[in-house]
Amino acid sequence: MSSAVLTLIFLVISNVFMTFAWYGHLKLSSSGVSTNWPLYVVILFSWGIALLEYCFQVPANRLGYEGNGGPFSLIQLKVMQEVITLVVFVIFSLWAFEGFHLQWNHILAFILLIAAVYLVFMK
Repeated sequence: MSSAVLTLIFLVISNVFMTFAWYGHLKLSSSGVSTNWPLYVVILFSWGIALLEYCFQVPANRLGYEGNGGPFSLIQLKVMQEVITLVVFVIFSLWAFEGFHLQWNHILAFILLIAAVYLVFMK
């Protein structure tokens, strides 16, 4: 498997964990699971999930970065990561949060981010 494909797979996996770490506790709270958890427990719970994120994010960046022999520049890695983050976030939000709806301005923002990806890959 090419380093480009593996980098993208690792970025997607890391962003799934990141989204659960950052926003999953909100779903747990709204469903009553963690309503009575003290804040430090919520933070430790999220950090545990974030550790899994880092286990994929760091290898993705090391493998994908052109300075380490990978195919992507630093800015390309960052812009790809941001777009992947938003795609994962939207999917997660539509699945986990009732009442979450995409609006025209959200869609326009995504189009502009896709344009950003195009621009950073231009020679």
